[in-house]
Amino acid sequence: MEAVRIASGTPRIFLDTDERTIPNELANPDADLLGPAVHLRKGCYPGQETVARVYNLGRPPRRLTQLLLDGSVDRLPERGADVLLDGVAVGRIGTSERHYELGPIGLALLKRGTPSDAELLVDGIPAAQELLVDPDAGLHWRPQPGLGRA
Repeated sequence: MEAVRIASGTPRIFLDTDERTIPNELANPDADLLGPAVHLRKGCYPGQETVARVYNLGRPPRRLTQLLLDGSVDRLPERGADVLLDGVAVGRIGTSERHYELGPIGLALLKRGTPSDAELLVDGIPAAQELLVDPDAGLHWRPQPGLGRA
């Protein structure tokens, strides 16, 4: 079940996230996860300023990414291990599992500026990226006048 969840790009709170995670970093444009999770017209609530700022500026600091891990290694990376690009940490991995079709996969929060075609290293295991959140996520989240939510 975990492998299917990871393959669908659905994060588990406290496993694939940390104390700094905001909804804008996890939202999949096709799933509209921001809709029910974030209310921009409600009165004050913890984190409202951060969520509203990212919503208005359009650029979350990190993005959820599916990692396709090298299957030649017979282990999975430790949860919370740094994701490295040329020896520099660009994020951390959350959960990982072996998928029946995709092989070993995981979810990671990566810095938005991490090149989407870069090969990464996670706990000594090479990994490729499968984008879940567009690095340029922003304006397309906003409701368009006349098209539903205003």
